[in-house]
Amino acid sequence: MKKEDFFLIIHKHLIVSCQALDHEPLHGSMMMAKMALAAKEGGAVAIRCNSAADCSAIKEQTGLPVVALLKRDYPDSEIFITATLKEVKELLAIEPDVIALDATVRKRPNGETLEELVSYIHKKSNALVMADIATLMDADYAIRCGVDMVSTTLSGYTTDSPKLDGPDFELVEQLCKVANVPVIAEGRISTPEQARKMLELGAWSIVVGSAITRPQLITRTFTKGIFEV
Repeated sequence: MKKEDFFLIIHKHLIVSCQALDHEPLHGSMMMAKMALAAKEGGAVAIRCNSAADCSAIKEQTGLPVVALLKRDYPDSEIFITATLKEVKELLAIEPDVIALDATVRKRPNGETLEELVSYIHKKSNALVMADIATLMDADYAIRCGVDMVSTTLSGYTTDSPKLDGPDFELVEQLCKVANVPVIAEGRISTPEQARKMLELGAWSIVVGSAITRPQLITRTFTKGIFEV
């Protein structure tokens, strides 16, 4: 898919993150494909998903553009979202529309660099690169490395970003003023009102995950609201 076509599809629309790790009840490609289909029926225009297997199943089930990533822990780095060339190659095998990766300034495993990964993706495929960032510094670094878009996925999950209960509206607003690539709002967006506010602040698109696709967490908000004073 051409860059302009993907950006046109997602502009001012909703991307739904359909992910379940191996310890979660809905883990499995078939489960995630059905979840993605439900998201499509609800109006999602693209799906963010974890692992080559899940992404392939979701592409087949929904026909929607996929933002692919692969989470894997490494002992020598805090980065775990598409951290190395190994993960990039695994994802490229299923020809995703976009590859998302941790684009923070933190040290990558194996001494690899963000610039190297971005360059490899662009040279070896037509996939776009979504940079998951936590701060303005991360975003500046990622853009200089050649990414196609930045997403606020990691705000609140790195030591140098603010710990907030809700979305990082301030970061999105600041990014929309200075970034020369589309800004995707992601992270702790749990209501339609919060999503709408992100668009009003200038976000190109929105990613919502847990509030839609993790029923154990959705249920917990009800049980806490009912039983905790």
